Amino acid sequence: MREAFRDMEAKINNITDPHRTSVDRWKSLKGPEATRESRMEVVAWVAVCLFDCRLEGGFVRDWVVSKDPPQRPNLPPQQWVEFSNGLPVLNRALVPSDLDCHLPPLKKFDVDSFVDVLYGYGISAEVFRQDWRYVLLMDKLYKTGPFTMDLIEPHIALTHDRIDFDVSNLSLEKSYTRDLGMRVDITGGSHPIQLETIVENIRKKQFQVLRPIDGENGPNTAGTVAERIGKMKARGWTQIGEVLDLLPDPPLTYNAILVPYPPSTTLYQNILTAMQKIPGADRISIERIKNPDIESLYENLKRTIAKECPGNDPNERELFHGTHGDAIEGIINKGYDDRYFSPTGAWGML
Repeated sequence: MREAFRDMEAKINNITDPHRTSVDRWKSLKGPEATRESRMEVVAWVAVCLFDCRLEGGFVRDWVVSKDPPQRPNLPPQQWVEFSNGLPVLNRALVPSDLDCHLPPLKKFDVDSFVDVLYGYGISAEVFRQDWRYVLLMDKLYKTGPFTMDLIEPHIALTHDRIDFDVSNLSLEKSYTRDLGMRVDITGGSHPIQLETIVENIRKKQFQVLRPIDGENGPNTAGTVAERIGKMKARGWTQIGEVLDLLPDPPLTYNAILVPYPPSTTLYQNILTAMQKIPGADRISIERIKNPDIESLYENLKRTIAKECPGNDPNERELFHGTHGDAIEGIINKGYDDRYFSPTGAWGML
């Protein structure tokens, strides 16, 4: 397959090869063919190869993998940046927009040293500090135009394990000079998605949603998945496939994790409506159990049953079960055991 992706591999190498020469970097910075994106590549190279960061986000999708040319707003470069709550914000028409990096978890990061290295390459950088990240505004007055960079603290990176779209799940790391990685491994489970599929979708400007669409009762609500879908479509992307609820596996030290379900989703509202019909029931929270071992057993059994059913339809149904105390922990960690089912329970049997 690599013959079809030489352009992509060249960009991966520009960011991840620690042996990239100074002459080559100079061409990207100030050579006759230097662009905003080639200068962004050098900044990414510094972060990845000299400071052991991991590059993620839209730059990997919109520049490294995509074959589309960059997009610019119909404004002078000096007007591409505005400020909101004291932080620089780029014009939305810029594609690729910015750089997103996760700081290394096992190495101390010195933002002053990082800025000093950039200064040595002739790249200006203003630093804005938040509790969980650094935001850098670069090339503010340079002729090719400004861009920003987010440097995200490693303890925050651990919580960024939900992926909105398949095409936003790519990353680059030092010394992997021909290879893309995944932010979160989504190659397993009941709906596996492979790297080749993600690359193909980016090249075709199509994407699949991997989490429930919140904001369904108000699609213009800021920060919702629905809003981000709207932004992608406004840029000419096409949504494909069914909306998945893909949760990453829990850490190796845990059997399972509980993930709150977005209240604005259709499933949440359906569950709430059904529970309101149960006398005396009161909703405290609605959470999804993510237990990969139990899920694997369930999916395998469902496939076995489907083979014995007309049309390979296992006739799957969603039902309620009421319990309390230690039984809750047992279901979370070991799954539902129908040997403990009681037909004389509070809600009888179905």
